[in-house]
Amino acid sequence: MRSAMRTLDRGTLRHIALVCLADALVGASFGAIAVSGGLPAWVPVAMSLLVFAGGSQFAAVGVALAGGGPIAAVVTGLVLNARLLPFGFAVADVLGGGWRAKLLGAHVLTDESAAFTLLQRDPKARRAAFWICGVALFVVWNIAVLLGALAGGAIGDTDALGLDAAFPAVLLALVLPSLADRSVRNPAVAGAAVAVAATPFLPAGLPVLLALLALVPAARAALRRTPARTSGSEAEPQREAEQEHEPRSERRPEPLAEAR
Repeated sequence: MRSAMRTLDRGTLRHIALVCLADALVGASFGAIAVSGGLPAWVPVAMSLLVFAGGSQFAAVGVALAGGGPIAAVVTGLVLNARLLPFGFAVADVLGGGWRAKLLGAHVLTDESAAFTLLQRDPKARRAAFWICGVALFVVWNIAVLLGALAGGAIGDTDALGLDAAFPAVLLALVLPSLADRSVRNPAVAGAAVAVAATPFLPAGLPVLLALLALVPAARAALRRTPARTSGSEAEPQREAEQEHEPRSERRPEPLAEAR
């Protein structure tokens, strides 16, 4: 680990430390809210050790505390955590060839570890950034959740401290960067509208899953655009081939492309 830390510059290590500090505060809030909401202390601790996905943990526990069933809680967490799938492909080169390393790497893969890895260009620096950030966050997060769970029983009413805002704050922080893209923003707004409209009529957790219906029009629009691009790209080589066999005297002059 020391040799890996020497691979990274001090600025990157400082940023990783700051991220760990911020996640420690969120983890403590998660543990405290879960216990004060009525869950046994071992539940948030076990989730942090076995799942280790802050956003999914918040979502699953939020659904459970709101009265939703376990299936709705698990599916909500899985849907939210699906965002890490493309990150896994992007940082696959740092995991090595052994299945044990890949399994451990998949477990400590987070938004933060993927982000620090993608910022590096050197293969050794990429590997060091991923493992240092991933392992450090795993240790800090689990300690913070344990301390928060122990404190949650003593605090009682976490709403009085404003910790109840941690659930929407974490989820909003995960979503906001993606909303800059219009193709993501429109389905997100439509899904939110569906969830809000269904909340008075469906049990807790189901409106969130029903909001996935907003992805159907977006997926269909994406599928319609894909063949158009393909046909256009295939038509260009065909037109060039026809011009090759066309008599030079009958060729139409091409318009000037650009003035250089």
